[in-house]
Amino acid sequence: MPVTELNHYLVRANDLERSKRFYCEVLGFEVMPRPDFPFPGYWLGVNGKIQVHMAQHGVANQDLYYLGTSARSATDNSGVVDHIAFLAEAPEQFARRFERIGLACRKRYFPEFKLFQMFVRDPDGLVIELNFHGMTEEPAWGEGSENYAAMPRVTEGAR
Repeated sequence: MPVTELNHYLVRANDLERSKRFYCEVLGFEVMPRPDFPFPGYWLGVNGKIQVHMAQHGVANQDLYYLGTSARSATDNSGVVDHIAFLAEAPEQFARRFERIGLACRKRYFPEFKLFQMFVRDPDGLVIELNFHGMTEEPAWGEGSENYAAMPRVTEGAR
């Protein structure tokens, strides 16, 4: 019985409305219907599929609602998750949007897999990875991207 797909992840946002605006206006998510949970939040999705659950950090009784993180996780770090990745389309539009709003974006190109990636941080510092498949060459607007093939390799036993 295999796992078939990612259903969602929950972000404990320090500022719920600011985080919702980022995911909707910058990444293109839409607000989805959400049950009447006893704490404030949003469900966000793309094409009718829910992918991001968002809840306000610092609410009363949060230890009852948020099971995967400590009371300080939202302010100290993003927990043990390094980043969340999405498949995406129209990479040049994302690149231009990020540039227009002044959002720092780290770009990587992996020629062997025809993969271009963009890494940005949400308002609470969680790294969001956008993957664009089928990129046969590094685009002009992505010039100077990090190239996985040229990155130093970790040697066995090295840390």
